[in-house]
Amino acid sequence: MEEEVQLYLDDAKERMQKSLEHLITELSKIRAGKATPSILDVVSVDYYGTLTPLSKISNINTPDARTIKVQPWEKNMIEPIEKAIMKANIGLNPSNNGEVVIVNIPVLTEERRINLAKQVKAEGENAKVSIRSIRRDINEELKKMQKDGLSEDLKKDAENDIQKLTDSYNELIQKYLDKKEKDIMTI
Repeated sequence: MEEEVQLYLDDAKERMQKSLEHLITELSKIRAGKATPSILDVVSVDYYGTLTPLSKISNINTPDARTIKVQPWEKNMIEPIEKAIMKANIGLNPSNNGEVVIVNIPVLTEERRINLAKQVKAEGENAKVSIRSIRRDINEELKKMQKDGLSEDLKKDAENDIQKLTDSYNELIQKYLDKKEKDIMTI
């Protein structure tokens, strides 16, 4: 029985880690007024009839805090890349100089910063709900195991362990949220 309980706890930790990683990915998509190549992760380009992520057909770098430079590996891809960035609906207007696609990141207004901060909080709340639902699932499994012969002490210990795990992941989530919110609100 103890081994089975440990398997459930390990499963919970793995699922909570995935929730945290998902949050980190979602937060990286929310731009804080600084140029980062990850802003263009959502852009896919029609590359010879196949939708291909932008990063697979070009080099993407940031020469300064307000500019993203996209260097396609084939010059004939400059226009399709420009169109794909506009079509991605991420609020950016690319331009090109015949060699590279240049994306200037506009300065965020106060209203936009507040909206982005709300979006960050919503993502964080989704992650916390996910963590709590994992805790609930594991606690339900423990109750079933108790009916099948798991001792009360083992069940209580496991519930305490899952609560500690939940608390630690909620703290991690809050740290990421605070950091992202600070990035957004810093001018």
